[in-house]
Amino acid sequence: MDPAFIVIQSLSGLASASSLFIIASGLTIVFGVTRIVNFAHGSLYMLGAYLAVTIVPMLLEVDRSLPMFLLGVLLSALIVGVIGAAMEIILLRRIYHVPELFQLLATFGVVLIVQDLVIKLWGAVEIPGPRAPSLRHGVFIFDQRFPAYELFLIGMGLVVLGLLWLLMQKTRFGVLIRAATQDREMVAALGVNQAWLFTGTLFLGAFLAGLGGALQIPRVAVNTQMDISIITEVFVVTVIGGMGSVAGAFVAALIIGQLQAFGILIFPKITLVLVFLLMAVVLVIKPWGLFGKPDAAAGRAILPEGILSLKRFGRIDTIIAGIAIAVLIALPVFGDNYMVKVGIEVLVLALAAFSLQFLIGVGGIVSFGHAAYFGLGAYAAGLLVTRGGMAMEPALLLAPLVAGGFAALFGFFIVRLSGIYLAMLTLAFAQIVYAVCFQWVAFTGGDNGVVGVWPSAWASSRQVYYYLVLAMTLAAIIMLRHAIYAPFGYGLRAARDSAIRADAIGMDVGRIRWFAFTLSGAAAGLAGGLYSFSKGSIDPTMISIPMSVDFLVMVLVGGIQTVIGPVVGAAAFHSVKDFFMPLTDFWRLFLGLSIIIMVLVFPRGIAGATSALVDRKRTTAAPVEAAT
Repeated sequence: MDPAFIVIQSLSGLASASSLFIIASGLTIVFGVTRIVNFAHGSLYMLGAYLAVTIVPMLLEVDRSLPMFLLGVLLSALIVGVIGAAMEIILLRRIYHVPELFQLLATFGVVLIVQDLVIKLWGAVEIPGPRAPSLRHGVFIFDQRFPAYELFLIGMGLVVLGLLWLLMQKTRFGVLIRAATQDREMVAALGVNQAWLFTGTLFLGAFLAGLGGALQIPRVAVNTQMDISIITEVFVVTVIGGMGSVAGAFVAALIIGQLQAFGILIFPKITLVLVFLLMAVVLVIKPWGLFGKPDAAAGRAILPEGILSLKRFGRIDTIIAGIAIAVLIALPVFGDNYMVKVGIEVLVLALAAFSLQFLIGVGGIVSFGHAAYFGLGAYAAGLLVTRGGMAMEPALLLAPLVAGGFAALFGFFIVRLSGIYLAMLTLAFAQIVYAVCFQWVAFTGGDNGVVGVWPSAWASSRQVYYYLVLAMTLAAIIMLRHAIYAPFGYGLRAARDSAIRADAIGMDVGRIRWFAFTLSGAAAGLAGGLYSFSKGSIDPTMISIPMSVDFLVMVLVGGIQTVIGPVVGAAAFHSVKDFFMPLTDFWRLFLGLSIIIMVLVFPRGIAGATSALVDRKRTTAAPVEAAT
């Protein structure tokens, strides 16, 4: 390979690495101090780009010079920093006491709101940004032309790294950030005002995200998908480097930048896989990242409260369940085709959400990539029918086996980790599956997907297929519920609450968690297989991060402390989404607001709040009955 070409390609990778580092450094600082996995970080990056594409041209009309361009970039970043601080004061400060997954859910609500606000303010069409004055030319390196702005970005990455080092080492605020990253509780015990520390940290993290976005306007056209496209790469950089480590984020960004620069030349067909494969390998070998610390990683576990006590169905519960099943049975009789279609979707999503609750609420295993097994089941069923010539019935039986097999393979590595690193490894494997389905065009159809996935002739009627879905989803949910109440479920909860104690009394914690992960993946695969036949086609969006987040939302909306919560959450979430979408183009705004209100008002979810209310009434009624 030509040495000059290698140098140019390396410099291109360094420019991308600098941009990634600027954005990822903000995310890793915020997580280190607040312990919040901020899904809205990509939205702040996008806002920085949109503000810059508005402010910078206005300033360039006054004086078309590089300092004026940089002033516009800094102003955009400062505005985003203020927005981040406002988000902390108005929203996040009110929910620090709730389980960390609900904080994550709140930031996802912010993502939905920002997406629609951006469309409302700037429109859905891409906006090209102005080129930086004095940096429009190319610099010849080894007789190869290289953009001057790319060299400027490399320099900006080094400047940000130096300024962050000075901030962390030479200022009281930086010392407090480093101290909170290591031991937040000790910092609070020493009398430090955590509220203002968190606000300052969110301002700094949002400023860096906005700066990264603003610096992109000469390179890419600003668009409404920037948040989703960048957040996965930023997560990868943050996790590989070690959550909370700025130096780790810098090194990880360098590695990812070079991998992307040369990976597309050496492995063009698996470019998307390489980044997440590297992340998976790093987490398996060194679970806390390259520069992370084991003790810090252990202290940052995302441990949801989960199901604390199991209650058998009482008379009222049995009546409610019976009425619900009766309504489901009667739906095709009294409802139209659209209602039947929605009913099928709710049932399928309820099974997928219930399988995720089996992991989170019972096993304490937080998965950010559960859609992988939903999608694997869908692809297995669809490809067996369209390419293998198989009938629907055996394809539906094989779908959960294929998904469960991959869940067993991935789970072998995943269950060895804990906390945020376990969650991120589930995301890494899910993105690997997504990348394979997206890039293996010859087999999976790529982004076009697979069409013609139809049920057998006897189930071609939507009403008949509805009853098939109803029977299979209810059977799967009942089986999973039985496992929760069985000794296996109690053992899984024991491993969740105290793995050391469970291991001390002779339980094979690793095997229990592994089997639970496999069983959950198989159930999600069955849901995916059923969904593929109802939709008639499959595509990579079924494995995407938004789909995994939807499953998390359903679990949390329903109530993570209850067994039946995910079913309620799936019905509520999909119904609200289905209700708002036809009414307005800005359904994401209303959905995001609904999620945030739910987190603030019902942190235990719908079923959890209802259960707590019933228990309170029973408790207050008991003394009255005893007195009479």
